[in-house]
Amino acid sequence: MTDRPIPRWLGIALLLAIATTFGANHVAARVAFEHGASVTTAVAVRSSGTVLLVLALLAAGRVPLALPAATRGRALVAGALLSVQSYCLYSAVAAIPVALALLAFNTFPLLLALLSWAAGGERPAPRALLAMPVALLGLALALDVWGRGGDMAGRWSEIGAGVLWAIGAAVSFAAVLFLTTRWLGALDGRLRTFYLMLTTAALMLAGGALAGGFALPHDATGWSGLALLTVLYGSAITALFVLLPRLGAVNNAVVLNFEPIAVLGIAWFVLGQGVAPLQILGAFVVVAAIMALGSGKR
Repeated sequence: MTDRPIPRWLGIALLLAIATTFGANHVAARVAFEHGASVTTAVAVRSSGTVLLVLALLAAGRVPLALPAATRGRALVAGALLSVQSYCLYSAVAAIPVALALLAFNTFPLLLALLSWAAGGERPAPRALLAMPVALLGLALALDVWGRGGDMAGRWSEIGAGVLWAIGAAVSFAAVLFLTTRWLGALDGRLRTFYLMLTTAALMLAGGALAGGFALPHDATGWSGLALLTVLYGSAITALFVLLPRLGAVNNAVVLNFEPIAVLGIAWFVLGQGVAPLQILGAFVVVAAIMALGSGKR
């Protein structure tokens, strides 16, 4: 029996809660980093925890794990890119305020549209072409790229590394979405995520062991952050899997772009990472532009 679609208002409310949970995961990651955990450790632990949760979903649904050899190879490539995305995004979160890292990362829908176009896909609609420069302008405001007194060089020295990590995460995630749509689109969403996260966990564990990149938290606060980032991310992605079949034909996924806005409040409350009013305005401009791009007709 097929699950009945849930009402639109309830779907939006639940997706807002999921977006907030995803955002809280990044704030928890920052806490873990500030108390001794390394990025490699956080990605490996989070990915491993997610693999176990998704595996439980697959077992409950009696979904076979076997894949054709060609599909396994493609999943390995996409998983490798996802590991790059995960490492880059957590590196950005460790380097600059969490909300700014997520805003820079959330430009990936723009990059995906351009990548699809460059690969011979449909030319972006005028609405999308308008949303792109608006989003970039909002991002410039949110990042305060001009700095105090117009000291752009000084401001870039503060945020440059983190912004580059976030842009790297956006590029690699756009590539993941592009390839999974073309290579793995027919797979059950749970099975696809299982193999992608399994590859990410394996690469992070192997890379960390070979390069000596593992560092554990040095106090209870750090361990709490590490545990929370795993539980929050795993809970959010599991809830998303449960909801997706019940969302009906209405495309509510764009609501997930609320995540950076939620993080503005969470990071201020938990980490004391406040931003100026103009930066908050820029954040809302970015999110509005991305939502306009995602909700437009294709």
